Amino acid sequence: MFPTMIGTVVIAGIVGYVAERTGFTRNGYLASIIICVGGAFLFYFVRLMFGIGFSSAGLNAIASSIGALIIVPFHWRRK
Repeated sequence: MFPTMIGTVVIAGIVGYVAERTGFTRNGYLASIIICVGGAFLFYFVRLMFGIGFSSAGLNAIASSIGALIIVPFHWRRK
C-alpha cells in the first residue's frame, strides 16, 4: 500500500511537470504539481474506499492528475 502511494505521488508530480513544460497549462510548475498530487491523492483514497478506478495504479494516477489539471484551473478562473 505504501509503495503504491509513493508511486502515485511521483507519477502525479511528473504529469504536472510535463503538462507545464509542454504548455498544456499555464499555472506555474509548483501549482501544477500541487494540483496533480492533490487529485491523485483524492483518487487514490477513493480507489481504496470504494474500488472505483482502473486496474492499474499508475493509470489511475495519470488519469486523476490530468482530470485535476483540467477541473481546478477552470473552476477558479475569473471571467
